[in-house]
Amino acid sequence: MAKSKKKWSQDVTEHSTEHSDAMDLKEGVFKSDDPKKIARSVKHSAEESDRRKSSPYRAAMSMLTFYIDRAGEQLTKKRRGALEKAKDELRKDFGRQPKD
Repeated sequence: MAKSKKKWSQDVTEHSTEHSDAMDLKEGVFKSDDPKKIARSVKHSAEESDRRKSSPYRAAMSMLTFYIDRAGEQLTKKRRGALEKAKDELRKDFGRQPKD
């Protein structure tokens, strides 16, 4: 019997995690080329969520890291760079030191 359903991780990657059980994200947030915009949006979603189980910082960083990990080799170098910079922006937005 052929599988007709996608893996949940593929669904998450393709739909920018707006179906997350932890928080609601703005549709297409991870498709932006602006790391600051990505960070602000993820931070806002984490702070507004009443379903997250950890701090807003940890929830936001986990969601961003999860997306990067799930997209894997499908990400272009430019897209991965923007998402990695968004992690630094997220650290700044939460008053933490960016990684070198």
